[in-house]
Amino acid sequence: MSAEIVPRGNTLPAIPDSDLGFLSLGAAVTLLAARALLLKEKIWALQAHFRRNADKASNMSEMCDAAEVDPRFTALIMEGSTSLREVAEASGDLVNAADEMQTDAQGFKNAHEDEYGGIYEVTQVMGVQQPKPGFNEVR
Repeated sequence: MSAEIVPRGNTLPAIPDSDLGFLSLGAAVTLLAARALLLKEKIWALQAHFRRNADKASNMSEMCDAAEVDPRFTALIMEGSTSLREVAEASGDLVNAADEMQTDAQGFKNAHEDEYGGIYEVTQVMGVQQPKPGFNEVR
């Protein structure tokens, strides 16, 4: 079994290399923020699932103990319950990373709009073809 995490399907935001204009960059960053929020929601659901399974394993261990099942097996079930709780808690770091990504993406989008939004609006009103993004030097 492989320990690598790989994305399923094409779920990552696409940023086309040929079009990094004002609108496309803003849209890509908005999509990134939305995907980070979706990731957080999925992790929360996964955490709840692990916690429910940990509770069930803990209850099963107690019932096995009451039924005087071999203590080795009861201990293994309790160990599984503890491991499930640890995984649920450890996934909190991933939630924090996704939260930071969402916040940073939103901050970048806002800064991008504040910095270049007015310029974009003016160039749209002018009706003059503007150079491709990256053509002019930014200081």
